Parts: sequence; structure tokens; C-alpha cells
Amino acid sequence: MSISKNYFGNLEYNKTVYIYTLKNSNNMTIDILTYGGTLISCKVPDKSGNLIDVLLGYDNLDSYLTGDKYFGALIGRFGNRIKHGKFNLNNKEYSLPINDGPNHLHGGHGYDKVIWNDEIKNDNCLKLSYFSKDGEEGYPGNLNIKVEYTLRNDNSLEIHYSAVSDSDTIINLTNHSYFNLSGHESGHILNQKLMINANNFTVNDKFSIPTGEIKSVKNTPMDFMSLSTIGEKINDDYEQIDFGNGYDHNFVLDTDGDINKIAAQALSEDTGIVMDMYTTQPGVQFYSGNFLDGTDIGKNNIHYIKRSGFCLETQHFPNSINCDNFLSPILKANEKYEHTTIYKFSNL
Repeated sequence: MSISKNYFGNLEYNKTVYIYTLKNSNNMTIDILTYGGTLISCKVPDKSGNLIDVLLGYDNLDSYLTGDKYFGALIGRFGNRIKHGKFNLNNKEYSLPINDGPNHLHGGHGYDKVIWNDEIKNDNCLKLSYFSKDGEEGYPGNLNIKVEYTLRNDNSLEIHYSAVSDSDTIINLTNHSYFNLSGHESGHILNQKLMINANNFTVNDKFSIPTGEIKSVKNTPMDFMSLSTIGEKINDDYEQIDFGNGYDHNFVLDTDGDINKIAAQALSEDTGIVMDMYTTQPGVQFYSGNFLDGTDIGKNNIHYIKRSGFCLETQHFPNSINCDNFLSPILKANEKYEHTTIYKFSNL
């Protein structure tokens, strides 16, 4: 195991952005930026032993500063959408910046846009921290956040999130990595396969805001209970597909927050790479890269075309603060928020 730190770029006021590289005994490597806590590459062995970079991302800081796709970024204070950017907490209404149609998305000018404090915890773990002030992007409470990236010799990447606030707040931290298990440069992901351990999903309105309804995936294009080809039903005449221009939905996991129960599995038959995902979170947002359009130029000058990556964002349900039947995203003062997500790679 090894971890190294190198210069990546500078922001204004001479703020330096560093890149950390973690490497295990199988030569699997992950690269992480202190800007946005961003995962920019994840190189894993394929069925022939060649290292394949399975993450979409950029190779320069300017692209991260100007890009709007959240490639590999840590997301907060509240990942995903909040209807009209409004919520009520302790009989007080809060208004958040509107940045996604009529709604609030991914914390506004969120944690993907800040430099995180960095610390090497040991030879396989990078610890990042950030202090989010009361009122930042409209959210209440001074929030101390810690995120640990750990690479293990079983080819698993663990992301551990923890946070404490000095007053009641809402929180929903996640990572917005785009995966392509055939390699980030390989084009669309429609032939890759996916299983999501979820009998139900949350129904969206036309702005991708959950209405509060929880619906069975049975007999719908949302059914990924067994391994299914991502592109098989992605263009079906189904209102939820139409609303998202493909998949962009929260799935209600059947894992009961048990980190030992598989939440999702994806694979590429081209490379033989399999990714198993585990999480303590109650939901996962499956996004099929519908709004990639070829204008984002990634690593190695690759144009990321429509649906050339997919996201599995573990989370509390979107808009949960405004849906009484969803699990509450409220973090009480001085209580600890804590969640873990693991992405484990292997071969067919």
C-alpha cells in the first residue's frame, strides 16, 4: 500500500490544490483532489490484468472549475434536489439558492466547489475535512465534516462520511462519480449490466422532484432486481423515463442499512470488470448520464458523449425534508451523522 501527494493546480489567492494517489498491492490506484474531494480516476485490473480507468473526469483544474457535471465530487450540504429550494425546520422556513430549474440541487455552490483540508491517516487512507459555516448557501448550523477515502487490498474503495452540527440542520452527503466499467474512454454504457437491490423507487415529477409516492419497480423499466442491460428499456415509453430523459431516480434499497448486504452490482462483459456496491444509506440515485453531450472533454482528450457514464449516488431520498413519509434527513444539534459506502471491484 502507498499514498503520495502532488501539486495539481492553484486557485485565486494562492490556494493550492493537491492530488493524492492511493495504490494497493494489486496496482489498483485512485486519484483524489483536495478541490471538491474529487475522485478523478480509479484504475482497476480487467480480466486480462490490464489497468482500466473506470471513472469519468478531467486532467486539469480549469475544467473542474468551469464544469457543471459534478464528475467524482463530494456533494453537500444536501445532495440531490429540494423542491423550490425551501424547507421548514423547527417552525422556521429556509430558502436555498435555485440552481436547477425551479429547484435547489446538490447544495448550491456546494462542497464540490471548495478546497478540503487534507491529512494522510495511514498508507491507505486519506482524510478530508471541511467546516461549513452557519448560513452557508442558506443552511443552518455550523457543520464539521470529515470524509475518509480508504483503498484496500481486496480492491475495495470505502468512503466514510461523518459530521456534527452545533444546531439542528439537514444533511445528505454523497459522491457523484460517473462509472464506465469498459473504461472512461470507451463510449456509451448501454451494454453494461446493472442490478439494484430495490423493489421500490420514489416517483418523480417532471422536474425530477420526488412527489412522496413510493412505487414498485415490478413490470416497469425501473426493475433492476436482477442483472439487466442498462440500455434495454432506457428509451421505453414510460412517464418516469420521459421526465428524466432516461434514468435519474432514487431507488429504495432493501438492505436495511446493512453494509454487508449488496446494494447494487454493475459489470462490463467487455473488460470483465465487476463492481459491487455496499452502503448504510437508505437510497441510491441511479443516473444514466443523460445530459452528457460530448462537450465535456475529459482525460486523454476524450469527449464524454451522452450516457458514457452512470452514477450510483448513495443518499437519503431527494426532497426528503418536504416528504413526511420519507426517512428524515434532519441532523440534531451535537449528534453525529455517519454513513459508509463501499465500491468493490473484481472480475468475471
